This record gives sequence, structure tokens and C-alpha cells, in this order.
Amino acid sequence: MVNILLSIALGIIVISFILVIVRFMLGDTVVDRVVALDVLTVSSIGLIVMLAHFFGRVIYIDVSIVYGILSFIGVIVIAKFLAKSL
Repeated sequence: MVNILLSIALGIIVISFILVIVRFMLGDTVVDRVVALDVLTVSSIGLIVMLAHFFGRVIYIDVSIVYGILSFIGVIVIAKFLAKSL
């Protein structure tokens, strides 16, 4: 039962990944693209965690935590650059 639910969640993550890539490519402003990039990293973190569960590798969860921290720092730097206060 749990594997079925996780497979459905994996499908939803893949669909959101594809939609966010389209939004990233067709974004009108830079802010739209930055938000799409942030959502893309959150989706990829979810994908990494799902793969960690399916493959039984706990180290992937550590990788996703580091990736989330770096993504957060990157979005903050881009936001400060866009606000011209960097």
C-alpha cells in the first residue's frame, strides 16, 4: 500500500517537474523565472528523497538536505541581486 502511494507521489512530482520547466522557459519576468527555479529545486529535492526510499539509500537524503540549503542560499543571493542591494 505504501509503495503504491509513493509511486503516485512520484508521478505527481514528475508532472510538477515538467510543468515548472515549461514555466521556467516561458516566464515573462526574471522574478517568474527565479520562482520557477526555486520550485524546480523543491521538486528535485522531493524526487531525490523518493529515489532514496525506492533504492534504500539513506545517503541520498543527506544529499537532498545539502541541495536544499544551497538552493536557499542561491535564491537569497539572486533576490538580493535583483533588489540591487548586493
